[in-house]
Amino acid sequence: MALSRRALRLRSVAVTAVAAASLLALSACSQSNGSPASTSGGQAAPATASAPLPAPFDGDPVKVALVRQSGAGDYFEAWGAGAQAQAKAANIDLTVTDARNDNAKQASDLEQAIASKPDAIIIDHGQTDTLQPLVTEAVTAGIPVVVYDLALNDTTGVISTSQSDESMASGVLDQLVKDVGDGAKVGYVSATGYAALDRRAAVWDEYVKDHDLDVVFSTGKVTESTATDNIPLVDAALKQNPDVQAIFAPYDEITKGTVQAVIQNNLQSKVKVYGIDISNADIEVLTQDGSPWVATSATDPAAVGAGVVRSLALSLAGQLDETEVTFPAITVTQQFLLDNGITNVQQLRDQEPTLLLDDTVTADWLPAVSG
Repeated sequence: MALSRRALRLRSVAVTAVAAASLLALSACSQSNGSPASTSGGQAAPATASAPLPAPFDGDPVKVALVRQSGAGDYFEAWGAGAQAQAKAANIDLTVTDARNDNAKQASDLEQAIASKPDAIIIDHGQTDTLQPLVTEAVTAGIPVVVYDLALNDTTGVISTSQSDESMASGVLDQLVKDVGDGAKVGYVSATGYAALDRRAAVWDEYVKDHDLDVVFSTGKVTESTATDNIPLVDAALKQNPDVQAIFAPYDEITKGTVQAVIQNNLQSKVKVYGIDISNADIEVLTQDGSPWVATSATDPAAVGAGVVRSLALSLAGQLDETEVTFPAITVTQQFLLDNGITNVQQLRDQEPTLLLDDTVTADWLPAVSG
């Protein structure tokens, strides 16, 4: 049965409340090696298909190469777990490589994937200059390609998927402006050259202009140890600008490093931190006594990983009439988490079921399965 055209436009649900910060110190955060967010706090019963798998999924497993460029933290673990769960449900044999912030290795991984002649390729993150020629090579070779959070100069023959980074940034920046007001002294901690961060940066620039925000420092970088490596950068910026009122750190590993630097400078009662993304480790930091992290905008990473796989599956079945798929986000405040006793992503899903994406790029034979 052909899939009806679905509304894949953003649905941003604002979960509003003003966060309270105490004078108690937050325990030091570290990059998580724990279980993916999709596996903690209990799980809902998996969705069941109401129709048989269509071709090409009704025979031998469909071979798909997933070429990743992930980073530290349980967000990426959860994304991968969601992709694996959805692949299994769709009779996809998913072969995964992960370059872990090594651009040369990701290029090599993609070259090897193309040479293996899979039925399709999914590319998760990466650098445009490194991957564009290889994406073009794969398309020319007749291999279907789906990319996630990868900016390409030429998307011919490619299905592009992403979170709505513009909406995620605007949702949390609306909260920032509500909390500290126009003209506030603010800091920015991020990096350039990453599709998602660059899209969020464009929104940040608009808010700075529209709300006359006084940007007293900009710093940040992405590494294999992003949270840890941003602590000294933000620490130095805070020592020079102790009167900053709010900091926008639009990637959760950067956010956690920023939070730790604020605490090291004993500024948690004066400086509010605003991030993007959510995971079990993030929720732990958000809900600690005295945490300066007061709001975040996010999707459920496991649900997004699964959604990317569904986008590919529907395309291979001839049932996707979109070439761009955007996954909707919500904005979550610290106070909302505390008021509802939320300690993990599963509990957040229970409160905000739109995170499951169970009506985004689905079909009767392909329900959302993310854990």
